[in-house]
Amino acid sequence: MRVGLHTSISGSLESSALEAARLGANTFQIFSSSPRQWKASVPSAPGIALLNKAREKHDLTPLVIHDSYLINLASADETIRRKSIDAFRGELVRAIAIGAEFLVAHPGNYKGLSIEQGLHNVLAGIAEAAAGLDYGKLTLLIECTAGAGAQLGGKFEELHVLREFGPKLTDLPLGFCLDTCHLLASGYDITTEAGLNETLEEADRLLGLENVRVIHANDSKGALGSHLDRHQNIGEGCIGLEAFRRIVNHPQLRDKPFILETPVDKPGDDQRNLDTLKALALR
Repeated sequence: MRVGLHTSISGSLESSALEAARLGANTFQIFSSSPRQWKASVPSAPGIALLNKAREKHDLTPLVIHDSYLINLASADETIRRKSIDAFRGELVRAIAIGAEFLVAHPGNYKGLSIEQGLHNVLAGIAEAAAGLDYGKLTLLIECTAGAGAQLGGKFEELHVLREFGPKLTDLPLGFCLDTCHLLASGYDITTEAGLNETLEEADRLLGLENVRVIHANDSKGALGSHLDRHQNIGEGCIGLEAFRRIVNHPQLRDKPFILETPVDKPGDDQRNLDTLKALALR
């Protein structure tokens, strides 16, 4: 199995890979720049080379990049949407240059618009941002969300629209990332065997499980259907250890990379969560 976590690029790209390896991960996720700023430059070629050397040495694959929290391609505000498209193109350019396999993005918030217009904005924004790029091995993954307020992605039906119409607007490879905390918070009961199977059946019908390329493994501080996006340590939230045991060992999920985004409130939390998830995967 591929089990990893989000690591920091503070210091260098290489240090993010070395930290993942030190903790015992064989896959990892990073931000390619500060997630709270609009503009960023492409990392240096030597820095990228050191990252890839560390990845090869420690068998760290795939590399997942998460896009900036500021980006909202669905926005009704034209200024925000314009800045989001430009920033998203920067995310694509950096992910391609770094050699990442996946770029994960939230679909955005359509407040002030219809759901249909919000989804159209997302698709049109992706197409504009990706125009003319050589994607290499990169695939864009749209992440399911907790579905709070006007947040897109809380229902598989909304993600299905992106799956259906995305290829008509852009040839950028498109898939999905499922987040366990977001699934529970948005109303998918993954805590029971029957609920997990039902959720995966619906995901397969609407998204195609072959298109779900990454799982974000996070317990949830919020209960089923709470729409609360608050991650918790594995086994300490409303999902629980036994549910995670079923999730990581499910035959339709076991070959997918699991990436932790759990809290690090005190030293060692990242190691503890990684060890816990790996132990569950060993049954």
